[in-house]
Formats: sequence, structure tokens, C-alpha cells
Amino acid sequence: MKYTLVGNGRMGKQVAEAIEASGEHHVHTVLDVDADISERSFAGSDVIVDFTVRDAFLANLPAMLSSGVPVVVGTTGWDESMADVRVKVADAGASLLYSANFSLGVNIFLRTVREAARMIAPFDAFDIAFSEQHHTGKADFPSGTALHAAQMILDANPRKRSIARELHEGGTIAPDELQVSAVRLGSVFGRHAAHVNSEFDDIVISHTARNRRGFAMGAVQAGKWLAERHRLAPGFRTMDDFLDDVLA
Repeated sequence: MKYTLVGNGRMGKQVAEAIEASGEHHVHTVLDVDADISERSFAGSDVIVDFTVRDAFLANLPAMLSSGVPVVVGTTGWDESMADVRVKVADAGASLLYSANFSLGVNIFLRTVREAARMIAPFDAFDIAFSEQHHTGKADFPSGTALHAAQMILDANPRKRSIARELHEGGTIAPDELQVSAVRLGSVFGRHAAHVNSEFDDIVISHTARNRRGFAMGAVQAGKWLAERHRLAPGFRTMDDFLDDVLA
């Protein structure tokens, strides 16, 4: 399969290496984030992979969708535009798979966190919070993965109804709020953790990323899967859809 990469930053370069190392795919084109992009930019491609920044992704989206090539998006920070993007994908009859994190390890971790949140829901003695750590150069705060995990916890545990990024005056937090904390520290690559607490127990479910290769390999695998599904049924998809299909 032939991949066109939009964005030539650290993740773009890592995805390119993963594509070439796969032995079955190759990089067709690499487009810089500042390039003049049109639907013709993707001619001859089987998959588009976008790791850029919010504004560039939203600006280039119409060209990517009108190209008819399935799009894998790892760019974060555009959650407020999610509903609009879904409509554009549907109107174009296109396929787009979005994930804040393509690491298979992270996605297994997220499913474990969701299950833990569901299991403690009937027991008022248990509380839950979420934390993340990244290097000082990371733009979004909290991370897209942390916010995705938080929404999964809210969906699984009715005792938590909203996300609290900051404590109230006096350092308090309401029982129905889910605290999501973020630390920016040195060169920390990426750590996420769910913290479950009761008077009797502490349970910590955590994931630490060791390098970017896991993210890149997941994006390549998701791209291959999306291209196959696009022929059958175009639409907006996530890593949950990918994993549901693989695990089935």
C-alpha cells in the first residue's frame, strides 16, 4: 500500500520509518505542514496519514476528503470541531479514522481503565482520578489521550459526571467530578495513569510509552485496516472500531 504523509515532524518521520520497515507498504509522498495542498496532492495514494497541528489539519481536511483517499488522523486539539468533521466526512462519502493515540498498548490500557471504572461504579467507597505526564514541549494540556480516557470513565461510571482540570477554591473537588491532572516535565515521553482509591485499597493502572515506534506502527496498521473498510462502508471511525473488528 502507498501512504502519503501530511506532516514531516517527529511523528511523521517515525511513521515513515514504520511504513518502510513493514515490508509490505511504502511512502508515496511526504507533504510538509506548510505545503500548498489540494486533492491532487494525494493522487496515487492508498492512505493519508496526518500528524500536523490543529489549524493545518482543519485547513487541509476538505482537500483530503475530496481526494477519495482514506485518512488516518493523529493530530489532536480539535475536539470542539469533532461534530463538524463527522458531518464533512459523511457528506463527502469519505473514510477518516481519528485517534489521540495509535499505540496498541495505550488502547489496551484505555480499555482496562474503562472496565475498572465500570466495575467500581456500584461501590461508593471507590473513587477514581486520572493523571498524565509529558515533556515540556507538548502543546495540548491535558493530553488528548487523557481527555479521551476521562470521557471513557464518565461513560462507564455514572457517579462521575464532569471533568475537573483544576481544583475549586480551597483545594476541593466535587464527588461527581473526575479530576484530570497534567504535569509537563523535562523529556518525559508519555505516562498515563488511572488512580482508584478507597479507605482500604489503592489501585493504579498505568501505561508508560518507551518510544514513538508503538504509535507509528499502530497508525500504519490502522491505515491498512481503514483502506480495506473504506471499500465496504465509508465513514468516521476510531481505534475502538479497529480493535473491535480485530478482536472479533
